[in-house]
Amino acid sequence: MSAKFRRLLLRANAVFLIGAAVGAWVTADFPASFSGSGPFGSLIAHQPALGIGFVEAHGLAIILGVLLWRAPSMVSWHLTGAAIHLLLGTCNVVFWELFIATDTLPMGWITTAMHGLLFVLQSFAAWFAPREAAGGR
Repeated sequence: MSAKFRRLLLRANAVFLIGAAVGAWVTADFPASFSGSGPFGSLIAHQPALGIGFVEAHGLAIILGVLLWRAPSMVSWHLTGAAIHLLLGTCNVVFWELFIATDTLPMGWITTAMHGLLFVLQSFAAWFAPREAAGGR
């Protein structure tokens, strides 16, 4: 796996994280939290403070996406990318009922599949990336 491809993979990962998170903010998180509308509206319309988990999670995905965009193609960054998608994909599977309850199954399938794909690709990239010096950058 070439250095150019590994760098492109980090960038694609960043674009996915940022795009999906901004999309969730605009279509689901903020509408549900502030007007009780959108796919999550019925879940949190009467308790808008519950939206904090959605807003924070997607905000952190944006921050992580920015970091991956700027990251060098090193083992630690590819492992970071893999760990991000392992966490997010596992959460999607464990809390799959959310996609059913909010009638957002297509989004659940797409995002979960992307998390799985990016986990695998980032894991391979970590395997093929140059090893870092202990304690170094």
